[in-house]
Amino acid sequence: MTALFYLLGVLFFVIGVAASIGLHELGHLIPGKLYDVKVTQYFIGFGRTVWSRHRGETEYGVKAIPLGGYVKLVGMLPPDPGEDPTRIRSRTTGMFAQLVDDARAAEYEHVGAHDHDRLFYKLPWWKRVIVMGSGVATNLLLAVMLFAVAFMGIGVATASTTVGKVSQCVKVVKADTEPGKCTPADQVTPAHRAGLLPGDRITSFNGTPIRDYDQLQKLIRANEGSAAAIGIVRDGKSRVLHTDTAINSLPNLDDPEKSVRAGFLGIEPKLVRERQDFGYVISTMVHATGETLKTIGALPVKLYHVARASVGLEKRSVDSPMSVVGAGRVAGSVASDASNSVADRIAGLLGLLAGLNLFLGLINLVPLPPFDGGQIATTLYEAVRRRIARLLGRPDPGGVDAAKLLPLTYAMAMVILVVSVILIYADIVAPVRVS
Repeated sequence: MTALFYLLGVLFFVIGVAASIGLHELGHLIPGKLYDVKVTQYFIGFGRTVWSRHRGETEYGVKAIPLGGYVKLVGMLPPDPGEDPTRIRSRTTGMFAQLVDDARAAEYEHVGAHDHDRLFYKLPWWKRVIVMGSGVATNLLLAVMLFAVAFMGIGVATASTTVGKVSQCVKVVKADTEPGKCTPADQVTPAHRAGLLPGDRITSFNGTPIRDYDQLQKLIRANEGSAAAIGIVRDGKSRVLHTDTAINSLPNLDDPEKSVRAGFLGIEPKLVRERQDFGYVISTMVHATGETLKTIGALPVKLYHVARASVGLEKRSVDSPMSVVGAGRVAGSVASDASNSVADRIAGLLGLLAGLNLFLGLINLVPLPPFDGGQIATTLYEAVRRRIARLLGRPDPGGVDAAKLLPLTYAMAMVILVVSVILIYADIVAPVRVS
């Protein structure tokens, strides 16, 4: 059964990735067609064509390698400045010039006699930004929708005031680390000494009524090693238990990587699912956006450590970047984790897919080709340059020749390929372990 759930988790993730890619490309396709740009291809994947079908002037299909997708908007590369837009220059002045010429020639193979007013580069700048930015907007909207389903529809696992587990002995507590086994030399926890049991609902602490677990946790920590009167409800009856809290080394509430000395009772709360409002979804999206931007900024450093981990020089960090292979393995692990409820697993898978869409949206805003942000940045630069020329009474400088960026595009494509190979290899030989 575990293997079946693992397979279902991987399958869910693969279908989710394909759908996310397809919807991203639809974000380009739909406004492109609305603005009457000639669109010749819409494909999910790269490599050999597995299936395709023509609808009007556009070929829709799926390719063998599901690691991306594309929409062919004719006229992304303008003609050589100063020359007839229906003709391509035949001269070359070097390797890069030949690449540019070949790309222009391939571009204009799709231009018929009546298509010259339907080329992408002839759109007003703001329409070009909409066409290119709609793919990014689609991924970000998908992230919000998936977070909303997970948080508003299923709920968030929240610590309650009901005792879920009572620790037997006082052990140093570290973030994301299980305490060691108890020994006869270890001090008995105040909770065990007081007689607290799983299922007890804590209603007060030293006379202070308890609203939620966060309040209880802060009261226990502030109590340090003093006496504690704990009001509980057990089997429908109220009672008060007495003990002395212990001082222990605990994770800092503001920075879990650091430790503090504070009061310790020795309980773990029972987790219950609580549905959240849309404000929670937005706040989570904002926080996740900030963390994703930090990850993108630190990507070169993180990739260096992933490469070292892949050859056994260090341990793979749990927050290191992953390929679709690694993310698929995580999805399988989440789906097959028998310690979690079905609702927990579904919420985990939705959160994973939401995070993927958030990353896809933000990485595509990087102002370099072949990312969408590269085309957006070029278009905005062109608009600003023309605006400044008009304000200064100078001649129109014309559009930006995006074809000259093709060498950079090819270089970045090679970088992306190398990064993908490193991540896939690392995800096979040194995968990220999820608890």
